[in-house]
Amino acid sequence: MSRFTRTLAAVALAVTAATGTVGWASGSSQRAVSGPPPGSTAWRADGVLGRALPDPAHATPEHVHSFFAGLTASERQVLLERHPLVVGNLDGAPLELRYRANAHALRASPEPRYARLAGPGRQILAFDPRGRGQVAEVFGDLRSARHVSVVVPGSDIDAGTFDRRGDVYGTPAGMAKSLHTATGPRHAVVAWAGYTTPVGLGLDAASGSLAEAGAVRLTRFTAGLAADELPSPVVFCHSYGSVVCGLAASGLGATDLVVLGSPGMRADDVAGLRTGARVWAAKDATDWIDDVPHVRVAGLGHGADPAEEEFGARRIPAEDAEGHTGYFAPGTDSLRAFAAIAEGASR
Repeated sequence: MSRFTRTLAAVALAVTAATGTVGWASGSSQRAVSGPPPGSTAWRADGVLGRALPDPAHATPEHVHSFFAGLTASERQVLLERHPLVVGNLDGAPLELRYRANAHALRASPEPRYARLAGPGRQILAFDPRGRGQVAEVFGDLRSARHVSVVVPGSDIDAGTFDRRGDVYGTPAGMAKSLHTATGPRHAVVAWAGYTTPVGLGLDAASGSLAEAGAVRLTRFTAGLAADELPSPVVFCHSYGSVVCGLAASGLGATDLVVLGSPGMRADDVAGLRTGARVWAAKDATDWIDDVPHVRVAGLGHGADPAEEEFGARRIPAEDAEGHTGYFAPGTDSLRAFAAIAEGASR
C-alpha cells in the first residue's frame, strides 16, 4: 500500500469515527431521501379544487404560501385529509396546517416506532416516513415567537432515534428542549432531523454526499419559514450537521450560524461559507472530534476546524461541556452562550 493510500485510509477512518454520535459501530451506506414529499403524484393529479395544485417538485415556498393564502378553511381541510404527507411536508404551507396534517399522518402510520410522535401536544412540522424516517418538531409558540432557532443534528439520527431516551443531549429533540428551556418565552426552537444522516462507521460520514442532499432540504426548509413570515433563524449545527450547514450556509437566511463538535464545514474559513450570518464555534477539550484530521483528501474529510482561530469564527466557551454530546447539557457555559445568541445578544 502506497503512503498516499495509507494516509487516505487513515483520514477516512478517523473522520468517520469522530463524526458518529454512538462511537464505534459498523458502517452502513445510506441512500439520501430527496425530492418532493411522498404522495406527490396523487397530489398533482387531484382536481378536487377544480384547479391545479402547486407541484411539490418545482413550486417555491413563496408560491406555496400564496396558494394556501387563497384557500378557504374548508378547502385547506379537504387537502389535509386527502394528502396529509404532502401538506405536512410542503415548505411554505401554514405551520398550523402542517401540524394538523402530520398528526393525521402519524396517527395513520402502521409503524410502531412513530407512535410516540403522535402523542398529544407535539408540534410536528415535518414527517417523512421514507427510508429511516425524517421529522421536525417545534418547541414553543413558533407563530408568536420573536426569536427562532433551528437545531441540525449529526450522525445516527432518524425518526426513530429523534428523541431517544439515551444520550439525550445528542438528539435533536433533547438539544432543542434544552435550548428552549434556557431561553425566554418569546423564543421557539425547531428540532430539524430532515435529512438522511450517516449511520455508524463508514464512508458516508467521511464524505459529503449525504450533507449535500441535506443542505438542499435544509435550505428549502428555512425558505419555508421565511415564506410563512416567521423570523430569520439562528441555526445550531452539531457534528456532521455542521457539514450540512456549511454547504447550505449561503442560502439559509440565518442571522447566526453556530457549530459545535464540528468535523469541518467544507470551507477553509468563514469567508468561504459565503454567508452574512455571524459564525460561532464550540469545541470542548474532551470531545473526540478534536482528534479528527481536519483535511480533505480525494473527497474525504471535511476541511478546516471551525473552532481554530484561523477559521475566523467567534469562539464559544465550552470548558464544562463533556464529550461530543454535552454542549446542550443544563448548567454548561456553552448552553448559556447558545441561549444568549438565540435571543439576539450583541446583534
